[in-house]
Amino acid sequence: MSRRTKKEQPVPASKAKSARAQRSRITVLLVDPNPIARDGMSCILGQHADVRVVAAVGDATEAIREAERVKPHVAVMDISMPGLNGIDATRLMTGKAPGLGVVILSTHSSPVVVRRAVEAGALGFLAKDAGTEELVRAVRAAGAGERYISQRLAHSLLDARRSAGPREKGVEVLTPTERNILKLVTEGKSNYEVAAAIGLSPRTVETYRGRLMRKLGIENLPTLVRYAIRHGIIALD
Repeated sequence: MSRRTKKEQPVPASKAKSARAQRSRITVLLVDPNPIARDGMSCILGQHADVRVVAAVGDATEAIREAERVKPHVAVMDISMPGLNGIDATRLMTGKAPGLGVVILSTHSSPVVVRRAVEAGALGFLAKDAGTEELVRAVRAAGAGERYISQRLAHSLLDARRSAGPREKGVEVLTPTERNILKLVTEGKSNYEVAAAIGLSPRTVETYRGRLMRKLGIENLPTLVRYAIRHGIIALD
């Protein structure tokens, strides 16, 4: 008896088209400590057929873990988060996943902060008061491997470059421990609170604090706080 081979059924054109559309979508990881902000961005991006939000988390540690798990094309990340800030997280994430396009969101969009984000590997930078369509444009640009900085911020960068004096020392001159202490001190924590947070003695924290201020050429706490704000270490809000 001859064995009949089962004829393969053709895939309906509509399903094939849908599968291709799924593969061509820009996948996005949202990183923001505010759940309302995450939900809002997810709703905005979800209205566009070429974009798909695959994960949404509230801090940088979760973001790094999720980026490795879901391997998104783009991460939209708030600059100000508990623990690791968005710029340092960008440096780590793009180091592990060179093809990842990061778009930074910030309430404080000074030229210094924008420059630091770009140097860390971000492809896009948006002020948090940007319009919904600008968010979509930034995601699409980052998904294509292109830079996107809003026109208003681009003009600010050009103006700052024209009027720039001697360049201020960047946080790159500090060790990771010094940068962590800088963040905690400028958030208003005492040496004892910083010591408890990072497992050092108050006297060691004081030594680190003096060393980092000398490295930056800063002599007092108010100036240190202004420096931290300009460089995106802490936020105004």
